[in-house]
Amino acid sequence: MQELSYICTLIKRCFMSNYMEETRIITVQRLREMALRGEKIAMITAYDYSMAKLVDAAGIDIILVGDSAANVMAGYTTTLPITLNEMIYHASSVVRGVKRALVLVDLPFGSYQGNSKEALNSAIRIMKESSAHAVKLEGGKQILDSVTRILSAGIPVCGHLGLTPQSINKFGTYVVRATEADEAKILLEDAHALEDAGCFAIVLEKIPAALAKQVADELTIPVIGIGAGRHTDGQVLVLHDMLGINEEFSPRFLRRYLSLGEEIRNAVWRYVDDVKTKDFPSDAEQY
Repeated sequence: MQELSYICTLIKRCFMSNYMEETRIITVQRLREMALRGEKIAMITAYDYSMAKLVDAAGIDIILVGDSAANVMAGYTTTLPITLNEMIYHASSVVRGVKRALVLVDLPFGSYQGNSKEALNSAIRIMKESSAHAVKLEGGKQILDSVTRILSAGIPVCGHLGLTPQSINKFGTYVVRATEADEAKILLEDAHALEDAGCFAIVLEKIPAALAKQVADELTIPVIGIGAGRHTDGQVLVLHDMLGINEEFSPRFLRRYLSLGEEIRNAVWRYVDDVKTKDFPSDAEQY
């Protein structure tokens, strides 16, 4: 009987340990622990309460309130027009729907480049007004002053290298970055500089898989990829892309898990038809 009781206790402890691990709130420290033990980190974008609540309940580790909201929520062709106030609005909406995931917010174009004081003020506004958990900045050594000043206020910072959409007017294209040795060398140096400055993670976008693997191998902080191959510590996708809501965007790295665009159109078509034919509402659907 004592042996059976001991086995039951072990099973209970194991179950409780797994349960606590699955429900424990994600922090920057836990992300580092996940990367160190080889557990992949799953990140997805969200911009509103309802979607944030759904992806959080599904077990996502990081919700990125990306400046991609400019594209998928507002219909702009680039991420440049979205404002700090708009990012705070989206971040606030997301935070209210989240219980477990870490909420990471993009600093929008013009809110941190070239002025570290403005960068700090922008980051503080996001943290105070949205209750988000961390901010993300695009760029390497050229933005280190901003990164350092934000970190000095105790605000966690995630870097972003490779294809940096806020620099679209500089590059003129969204093609794969760092395919040449010189640019790859600069990216690697930037990654180390961001880690040395104190960033808790780095996003690598649309770079060769071999280079992404080298960055992930050399750095001790988590490296999250989007179009950067399988050897990073985690992956991120834009929610509207992977659900098939944004149907025009189909790069090689994107895996579509649903075709919601078609399903939503069909559902609305049925609703319109039911209204036009006086089928909706039925007797059972009225008071």
